[in-house]
Amino acid sequence: MQAGATDARRAAVLGSPIAHSLSPALHRAAYEALALTGWTYDRFEVDEAALPGFVDGLGPEWAGLSLTMPLKRAVIPLLDEISETAAAVDAVNTLVLGEDGRRIGDNTDIPGMVAALREHGVEQVDSAAILGAGATASSALAALARVCTGEIVAYVRSEARAAEMRQWSERLEVEVRIADWTDAAQALGFPLVVATTPAGATDALAAAVPERPATLFDVLYDPWPTELAARWSMFGGAVVSGLDLLVHQAVLQVEQMTGRSPAPVEAMRKAGEHALAARRDGRP
Repeated sequence: MQAGATDARRAAVLGSPIAHSLSPALHRAAYEALALTGWTYDRFEVDEAALPGFVDGLGPEWAGLSLTMPLKRAVIPLLDEISETAAAVDAVNTLVLGEDGRRIGDNTDIPGMVAALREHGVEQVDSAAILGAGATASSALAALARVCTGEIVAYVRSEARAAEMRQWSERLEVEVRIADWTDAAQALGFPLVVATTPAGATDALAAAVPERPATLFDVLYDPWPTELAARWSMFGGAVVSGLDLLVHQAVLQVEQMTGRSPAPVEAMRKAGEHALAARRDGRP
């Protein structure tokens, strides 16, 4: 049901830690652009232990929640329904409350990745590489299943990470070749490289960027650019950033929670850019 412009509705992002989240800036910008004057979007510090009580306390004014770490898996037992996309990676980043009070879980990270790539002209590739095998790598693998028609290679640091990636490969029914991190420079020659590693982890690879790189999807957005992304751009390659992902997954959340479509992508992007600039400058 489409939300009215003056309906008093609430939404929020939960996680721990949560003070860094850009979600309030993105969602509030969307509400303003859509003239949803009665809507509010907040952030709450909530850990796994506190999550059931928080969700049980949601009243009829609540439209939904955005969920970040460590809640993406912890919320699943609290749901009445979960999308196939979220079930595939065992991670929910979106909880929508239906009119009947049903709790519906979804994962907008995966289609958000696909949308961010499409925005940069990447519809399909014949091979791809993933740098890292942490929590984000499973979503990256699920997204690549939709855009990559050939080989996917994951470069990992340990056998434990390799085992995790093999499990995700089997679960998602996507064939993945595992390679050691010491050979990660080889990944940079692929048509699409998805970096899912923490800040600083790919800095040493910047010197290995080829003269004509293709597309890099670096899921980080703060600090930005990473050394790898900066070098990639300098050599003329296409770069998709973590902010692109954040915006597109939030776009899908706004559409689900408000019933309004399309969500205002550019207004949300500008709000994210402004919030990041303010953070870098030490402004509120």
